[in-house]
Amino acid sequence: MARSQDTLGFLLADIMRQMRRIYAQRLQGTSMTLAQAKVLLNVERHPGIRQVDLAELLDIQPITLARLVDQLSQSGLVERRADPQDRRAYQLHLRPEAMPILDTIAETAAGVHAEALQGVPAAQAATLMNVLRTVRDNLGQR
Repeated sequence: MARSQDTLGFLLADIMRQMRRIYAQRLQGTSMTLAQAKVLLNVERHPGIRQVDLAELLDIQPITLARLVDQLSQSGLVERRADPQDRRAYQLHLRPEAMPILDTIAETAAGVHAEALQGVPAAQAATLMNVLRTVRDNLGQR
């Protein structure tokens, strides 16, 4: 019996793979890698996030995140601050120099999103986003 590859999991995985590839291509020529961009975006969304928590959120090893943060810190985009609750931990904060880079990332994302949703009526795109948020929230409760 043939199984459909158009299941929710397959479709989402295929879309994410394609979007990651396009993002990476569009970020070429900038000083930013896709992995660094993901770190910056998540530090913007979660100011003061601890490195260990960000590694978990990004689903990467803490040592991998530490290297990325080292690169971003050396570029003057992110700074580590001691966590007042835990002397062994660091919180991550954006530096003002990160704002133009975040603008570039946002412009890149808007272009990829427009391409992905080309031909989809605005009402359907809004419904899609609402459904995806619900799916994310449902799975995040476990």
